[in-house]
Parts: sequence; C-alpha cells; structure tokens
Amino acid sequence: MASLKGGAMIPLGSALALILIGILVLWISRRIQRATGLPTGRVVYADTSQWQRTESPMISQRWRLVGRPDYVVSRGREVIPVEVKSGRRPDPPYKSHLLQLAAYCLLVEEWAGRRPSYGLLRYDDAVVEVPFDDALRRRVIEMLAEMRRAAEYIDVPRSHDDPARCRACGVRYACDQRLAGETG
Repeated sequence: MASLKGGAMIPLGSALALILIGILVLWISRRIQRATGLPTGRVVYADTSQWQRTESPMISQRWRLVGRPDYVVSRGREVIPVEVKSGRRPDPPYKSHLLQLAAYCLLVEEWAGRRPSYGLLRYDDAVVEVPFDDALRRRVIEMLAEMRRAAEYIDVPRSHDDPARCRACGVRYACDQRLAGETG
C-alpha cells in the first residue's frame, strides 16, 4: 500500500510542476505583452521579426493604398491597428502620426472586413487610443486625394521651413528646395 501512495506522489508532483510552469509562462507572456504596449488579444499581423515572420504589406485597391501597420491585434470581433513610434509622446500627437494610423485603419478595414473603432499609437512612455470616427476617416480620405493630386505635378513645393525636417528627409540628397546648410 505504501508503494501505491509513493507512486501516486510522482504523477501528482509532476502535474503540480507542470501547472506551476504553465502559470510562469503565462505570467512572463503577459509581462512581455504589457511591455510592448499591445492590448490583450491575439496578434494577427506583425511587421516586425520579433514576433513572427514579417508580413506582406496590406493593399487596398479601393483607396489605392499600401502599408504595413506594426501590429494588428484581434480581440473578439474587434481589430486594433497599433503603430509604434520611437520617442516620448507628443502632446497632442502629431497630425502625421494620427493620419498614418488612420490610413492603417482603412487598410485593416479592407483586410479584415470590419472597421476598427480605434487604433493605438504606442510611444516609449505612453499608449494613445485614437478613435477611428467618421471625422478622422474623412480626413485621411481627403489627405489621400490631396496626395494623388500633388503627385500629378512634377514640381511639388516644399511644405515647411523647418531645417530639422530637411535633415531627417530621405530625399534631401536630390532636393533642390532643401534649406540652406542642409546637405545630402
């Protein structure tokens, strides 16, 4: 009889160890998820090799738009695009950040077949929830139309007087409008 009790202790001990390991893995995964700023849910798209292979870009024929949100999280019927930005959160978030996230909302809407009610801008120090309401949707659609009109012109004038923007520009080496002292 004693051997039965002793033998039963080994499977019970193994089961307890497996349960503890499972709890530890769950705790670690939740900590990692909180550190990324991602909402709870399942990551269904990621444009980073940290999570999985890099996805193909999302393509919208309707809006003639191509892009890669950093993440798309699915939670029930909700799909949430997440754009990760480096640096501290600007107050308020930059218009360009809002419009980029709104463009991702349009892409996700076509890709997933349902409209996101909001998206997230994740900065180093904060996560900002941006409602994808009718006003923001209209704004990004108008911006896309404006960009298409501007693309019809061969010479598009510089839209700012900010030397820092010129320094950060990816085409400054070929720009005849770069600000004085901003070399490529």
